Amino acid sequence: MNFISTRGGETVSGAQAIAQGIAKSGGLFVPEQFPEVSREELEEMLGMSYAERAAAVLHKYLDEYDYGELKSACEKAYAQFEEGDPAPLVKIDSSLYILELFHGPTCAFKDMALTLLPYLLRKGCDLTGVKEQVLILVATSGDTGKAALEGFKNAEGVKIMVFYPNDGVSKMQKLQMSTQEGDNVNVVAVRSNFDDCQTAVKTIFTSETCKEELKEKGYILSSANSINFGRLAPQIAYYFSAYLDLVSSDQISMGDKVNFAVPTGNFGNILAAYYAKRMGLPVGKLVCASNKNNILTDFIKTGVYDKRREFYKTMSPSMDILISSNLERLLFELSGRNTERTKLRMEKLASDGVYEIYDEEKEALNELFAADFCGEDETVETIYEFFEEYQYPMDTHTACAMYAAGNYMAANKKDAAPMVVVSTASPYKFPQDVMYALTGNDIKDSFKAIKHMNIATAMKVPKSLSKLRDKPVRFTAVADKDKLYDEVLKFIDKK
Repeated sequence: MNFISTRGGETVSGAQAIAQGIAKSGGLFVPEQFPEVSREELEEMLGMSYAERAAAVLHKYLDEYDYGELKSACEKAYAQFEEGDPAPLVKIDSSLYILELFHGPTCAFKDMALTLLPYLLRKGCDLTGVKEQVLILVATSGDTGKAALEGFKNAEGVKIMVFYPNDGVSKMQKLQMSTQEGDNVNVVAVRSNFDDCQTAVKTIFTSETCKEELKEKGYILSSANSINFGRLAPQIAYYFSAYLDLVSSDQISMGDKVNFAVPTGNFGNILAAYYAKRMGLPVGKLVCASNKNNILTDFIKTGVYDKRREFYKTMSPSMDILISSNLERLLFELSGRNTERTKLRMEKLASDGVYEIYDEEKEALNELFAADFCGEDETVETIYEFFEEYQYPMDTHTACAMYAAGNYMAANKKDAAPMVVVSTASPYKFPQDVMYALTGNDIKDSFKAIKHMNIATAMKVPKSLSKLRDKPVRFTAVADKDKLYDEVLKFIDKK
C-alpha cells in the first residue's frame, strides 16, 4: 500500500513513510485508501492472541513487510508487558468497560506502539535502502518520551533524543526520563510548553539546511511521535482487540456497535479509533475527552480551532496541548482528502492561530465524535467517586475520559451501545494527584505516595516504577526552545 501526504506532493511506500516520519512539506502520511477488514476476518481474529490480532491489522497497511516477521515482532514486543494480556478489558457493568493500556514497560499506552516501532523503523530502513544512522527526535508531553527511550535504548544504528517541557510533566514522568539507561539516548528539558517543543522539532524536520547538515554527518531524521504512521498504526489494533474481547465474552454480538471514550491531547489515540472504524470495525460514537485545555472540545462543538487562549498546566499533563498534530489527518478526511485545503488550514493555524471548517465538514465531524472536557475539580471528584463505588483506582487522564463518558451516557440514553473508556496510564505514574483525589492528603514525595496508594487500593505497583527510586539521574540539561538544534548537534558530535 502507498501513503500520501495530507499536504500533497508526495507518494511513498509504508516502509518509507515510517523511515521518513513526516512528509517533506510538513504534512503527515496517510494511507492512499483504507484497507477493509471483513466480517469473516473479524470472526477469524476472535481466537487469536493480542499479538496475532495486532499483526493482522498492521499487515493490512504494511503489506511489504513479511507477515511472519511482523507477527514475530509483535509477539516479542508484547511479551514485555507485565500482565500477560497487553490490553485487558475490565467490565465495570453491562454498559461500561475500561480498556487498560498501561501494563507495558513504562506504564502508559504509548508502550502499545513504541515496543514495536524499533522493528518497524529498522525494517523500513532496510526495505528502502537507508544506510545512514537514524536520529530520532521526540517532543513529549510526558509519556511518549519515556516509552520511546525505552523502546530504542541501545538499538543498533539509532540515536534518540527527547525534549520535554521542564515544568510541564509529572515528577514521576521526569524521573523516568532523566534516569533512562542506554548508550544512544539523550534527554533535554525545555524552558517552555509542549506545543513549543513540538513546533521546534517539526521545524528541524522540515528544514532542508538541518537535514543536509545531519546527512553530511551520517544521519537521517525520523520520529517516534504519533506524527509517524509507524507510531499510529499499532494503536489501531487495540480497538479491534477490545471489540473482539466483548464478542468472545458474549457481552455483545458480532456487528453490534461499541462507543469509545478517549482522553485526548495530540489526537493520535482517538484518531486510531477512527481509522479502525474506517476499516470496518463497528464503532459507534467516539467521545473525545479533554482536560482544562479544552481546545478540541470547542473545535468539535463549533468547528473553529482557536489556539489563541490561555494555556493551563494541569494534573493530566500529557493532555496539556493546544496544537493537536494528528487532527491534521482527520481534517484531511473531512475535507474529502483535499490537500490544498488542509495545507491552507495548517498555514493559517501557524500564522493566525485559528481556522474554521465548513458547515458540511462540521456536520460530518459531529456524526463521528462527541466531545467534553474535565476541569481539575471534576478530575479529583471522578477519581474519588469511582473508587468509592467500584474500588477501581484510575489516573488523572483516564478520569477525564470517564467524566466525559458519564456525561455522554447521561445525555444520550437512547444510545444503547456499550461504552469502553480507554485507560492510558497507570495511576502510579501520577501518585500524588491520585492520592490527593482519594484521601485529600497532599503528599510531596512521589515514592511515599506510591506506598500509600498501594495500601489504600491494593493495586499492584509496577516493577519499573518501584525501581526508579534507586536509579541515578543521568540527564539534567535544560535549553531554550530556539536552541534545540544546537543540542542535537552537541549530541551527535559527542564521542
